[in-house]
Amino acid sequence: MTESLGLNVAILGATGAVGQQMIATLEKRNLPIKKLTLLSSARSAGTRVLFKGEEIEVQEAKPECFEGIDIALFSAGGSISKEFAPEAVKRGAIVVDNTSAFRMDENVPLVVPEVNEDDLKSHNGIIANPNCSTIQMVVALEPIRKEFGLGKVVVSTYQAVSGAGAAAISELLDQSQAVLNEEEVQASVLPVKGDNKHYQIAFNVIPQIDKFQDNGFTFEEMKMINETKKIMHMPELSVAATCVRLPIVTGHSESVYIEVESEAVTAIQVKELLKTATGVVLQDDPENQVYPMPQAAVGKNEVFVGRIRKDLDEEKGFHLWVVSDNLLKGAAWNSVQIAESLLKLGLVTVK
Repeated sequence: MTESLGLNVAILGATGAVGQQMIATLEKRNLPIKKLTLLSSARSAGTRVLFKGEEIEVQEAKPECFEGIDIALFSAGGSISKEFAPEAVKRGAIVVDNTSAFRMDENVPLVVPEVNEDDLKSHNGIIANPNCSTIQMVVALEPIRKEFGLGKVVVSTYQAVSGAGAAAISELLDQSQAVLNEEEVQASVLPVKGDNKHYQIAFNVIPQIDKFQDNGFTFEEMKMINETKKIMHMPELSVAATCVRLPIVTGHSESVYIEVESEAVTAIQVKELLKTATGVVLQDDPENQVYPMPQAAVGKNEVFVGRIRKDLDEEKGFHLWVVSDNLLKGAAWNSVQIAESLLKLGLVTVK
């Protein structure tokens, strides 16, 4: 796609699940794009992708591909990001990285635009896109934190297999068909492809996402804990997480328990606050069985919140149910949003 004035944008990992969503999201948005460059591994190079009526051929990623690029959206794995992000920055690009490679680097802002957009002003060429499960939670909690304070967060996640990539989606579908056909089920991807054991996800729930750490938490759980503190600039915040994989394709759900700092806050006040919060859709009418569900969130950019209720024993405690499309707000849309924020804040200019 070529315009007379605009940005030169690159997507690294263009043929992956998130990369495809990035392309689709850019097609729907109004980010002025002069030229879109699509990059992948040598194996996927040569693929042709339609963008705004024009066919673009996917190229093999090489350092020189980033010459003249203004913004580069990365989603090709942490090792690839570590290899190519410095090369892109060296050539003048701003990298928005969707992997965990730079998230906890103190010199790299970790950004959810609804929460900490101003952190973009301190970037040194690389901006980290947070973990999908962290993003939707902090979007829901930030308005509450600003209005009533936040002292504690305990989250249990119910995560879709698409968070583990295309191979996990295929495995879920193949296993489901095998179970229905009363055939032997094969497992080689989940919970972690490179781990020693693999378990059936079809008609099952796996209480492990990513590898276990020495403290008994998984890496995914530690991402949520550490990223939440960094995004909210609250290193003292008490956060605990349990992350669980469910047999659904797309859409992460979370049961979140929080404790606010203000006294005598009501569930009605929390609902009223979230009703007008940026990026949030309140779906909370239990009498009519209205609440967020992942199936209904697929293809939507917002974070859906419901089941808001006060804890029965803790005066400052509240429970929330938070749902979002993990490939959109959890990845592609948040990355594109960051690009839009860079333009809005004057941190990148149209040429």
